[in-house]
Amino acid sequence: MLTFNFTLTIILLLTTLIPLLHLSYWPVRVLDFPRLQIACLWVVLLITELFTLPLDSLFSWGLIAVGVAALTRQLWWIIPYTRLAPTEVNPAPHHPHIPRIKLLTANVLTPNRQAEKLLSQIQEHKPDIVVTLESDQWWQNQLDALQPEYPYTLKCPLDNLYGMHLYSRLPLHDASIEYLVEEDKPSMHAQVELASGDRVRCHFLHPAPPSPTENSESTERDAELLVVAQKLRNQKNPVIVTGDLNDVAWSKTTRSFRTVSRLLDPRIGRGMFNTFHAKYRLLRWPLDHVFHSSHFSLVRMFRLKPFGSDHFALFTELAFTPAEYQQQEAPEATQQEVELALDKTQEESVSPKDVPTPGN
Repeated sequence: MLTFNFTLTIILLLTTLIPLLHLSYWPVRVLDFPRLQIACLWVVLLITELFTLPLDSLFSWGLIAVGVAALTRQLWWIIPYTRLAPTEVNPAPHHPHIPRIKLLTANVLTPNRQAEKLLSQIQEHKPDIVVTLESDQWWQNQLDALQPEYPYTLKCPLDNLYGMHLYSRLPLHDASIEYLVEEDKPSMHAQVELASGDRVRCHFLHPAPPSPTENSESTERDAELLVVAQKLRNQKNPVIVTGDLNDVAWSKTTRSFRTVSRLLDPRIGRGMFNTFHAKYRLLRWPLDHVFHSSHFSLVRMFRLKPFGSDHFALFTELAFTPAEYQQQEAPEATQQEVELALDKTQEESVSPKDVPTPGN
């Protein structure tokens, strides 16, 4: 039994330590994703060790100490995305005249043909903006049923799992489709006009993940996220960034995105809102995101019901509360995070100048 516990400790220790390496290769970066699952395995192993190891042995206590330290490291990353942490975004005040914006972000999974399930949920929840990822021409044909109610659109049907569509009840200004890092991976950028007349700069992203079937390294994904963060760093106007970022909320890259851009994450202190994988309950993590400037507070956020995709759709309602701008503390980047953003974008030869500034 001692050999069994020792072997499991070494395996789990490697899954905990390997992500600390400053390497972009996909086998390293993919270990950022299952931190919750790895933490749960540490808990099970520690309980097992307490009941099976000879507790009069220093070696046994050494294994337990290693497990506690590694579990603490995993929890350090994921605790902010639980109710054990303080919220970063204030709850919206209960006032009927405060302008609001409702967003629905959905990775539809290109081969999925259950569009009616997604369309029915859109009709039920009535978001102001619907953004779909992985939507091809077939999906565009189905989603066009929304146009009577969502007349403002931006469409980019692709067959490479990176198509993207935007349907909006609210007027769009300076809307554009860009290819920031990879020539076949689009992003969308627009200024959205709220019912109050206020305008919000929005960026919709879907970079490719590090994986054996996509990119062998995370550099392309990291560069796209961080170049947008650099562009937004000194932005004083309202901003929302949403999409399937193919990165988990607690990774080093996403953390750097938040701190460099100084955008807030409404999930902090509220929950993980795991949107992938919809079909495997034990293998889920947060891949679909909404970040926003301090001009907003949170009304509600939730996952929609399954609709045949490997992702759940994410619904977020924000209140435009600029009077609270100084009451929400935006994260600050360390010098290391600023340098990481610079290194990643230079590696892919992309500049903040390449990111459009809708409305300017």
